[in-house]
Amino acid sequence: MQNNRSYDLVLFGATGFTGGLTAEYLARNAPAGTRWALAGRSQSKLEQVRAQLAGINPACAHLPLLLADVADPGSLKKVAESAKVAITTVGPYIHYGEPLVAACAAAGTHYVDLTGEPEFVDLMWLRHHETAKSTGAKIVHCCGFDSIPHDLGAYFTVQQLPRDVPLTVEGFVRAGGGFSGGTFHSAVNAFARAAQYHKTRKERLAREERPARKVADAGSGIRFHKPLGNWVLPMPTIDPQIIKRSARALEVYGPEFRYSHFVQVKKLASVAGLIGGVGALFALAQLKPTRNWLLSKKSPGEGPSAEQRNKSWFRVRFEGEGGGKHVVTEVSGGDPGYGETSKMLAESGLCLAFDSVSAGGGQMTPAQAMAAPLMARLMNNGIKFEVVEKTKEP
Repeated sequence: MQNNRSYDLVLFGATGFTGGLTAEYLARNAPAGTRWALAGRSQSKLEQVRAQLAGINPACAHLPLLLADVADPGSLKKVAESAKVAITTVGPYIHYGEPLVAACAAAGTHYVDLTGEPEFVDLMWLRHHETAKSTGAKIVHCCGFDSIPHDLGAYFTVQQLPRDVPLTVEGFVRAGGGFSGGTFHSAVNAFARAAQYHKTRKERLAREERPARKVADAGSGIRFHKPLGNWVLPMPTIDPQIIKRSARALEVYGPEFRYSHFVQVKKLASVAGLIGGVGALFALAQLKPTRNWLLSKKSPGEGPSAEQRNKSWFRVRFEGEGGGKHVVTEVSGGDPGYGETSKMLAESGLCLAFDSVSAGGGQMTPAQAMAAPLMARLMNNGIKFEVVEKTKEP
């Protein structure tokens, strides 16, 4: 179905902050001959982005521009039917994401985004997974810092351990960097929709088939982790959900897999401050007046400067055990929220367009859809996957 498509990739949302960075990455790194286009609702803004890209790569002066709007399903149908892969940065996804997912699922077009919104992911599974399975479309959410370093990092870790035995992995995240207005708006809206998410998740759990392998938490709770010299506390992001879905889908995770996800904090006082800050944000998001006040503090189009991004970094440590062996791995890179996220998103789109990836369609995790070829792409472009320590237990 995809052989007659006009474009290998279409990027929807290039006029936004992260979308612009993704477009710049493609201008610099897409292979010669890649047929790609920019899509959005403003012709003039798309022309401005194209002109900026032409300064990076003169060939981009002729990039096709496709007018598309989430409020016009017909325009998104045309975009989906014209492309092998659609990449979107248009969020918050719970408000703006579904029309493109629906169009891609129906057209058999692979889809990637950078959402970290659990409700959106579960809702798209409920509404569009079966259609995507029937058309062969891969619907791959969470292709930015949420959740590629964590999902592929856990996959990389289990590859270092024995096969066909119970495995336990813990992930420990450290990062330094700013965040954009779009990320802030997504977080506030997710907090505000906690009740809706609970209902959606319950419905997915009731409908989703589970494999024979057992997948569960490795344990949680705040503790001081001596090897790291830091306090660690459970990190309530979408990442552990994505990792566990990869584990349910892929045999390499063994007959039983346990995983827990933590953020590292230097001082105990900082733990209390972090918990209090998240709690306050959650509380303020529940009421419309305070929620609107929060949202007014940062525009969706804002983001850190290039200088700030150049100073940013991330490092995720994984500790895995199984079959009498212990391994420590690490995934690391630069600016997590923007520089590396735009790289991960763009490379995910290129991977689906050009590489030999897993068979079938439906909603998939990054590891389930693209594990080895995507990891190779990222390693070739500056993101490190390393074995730090590998020992046999006494």
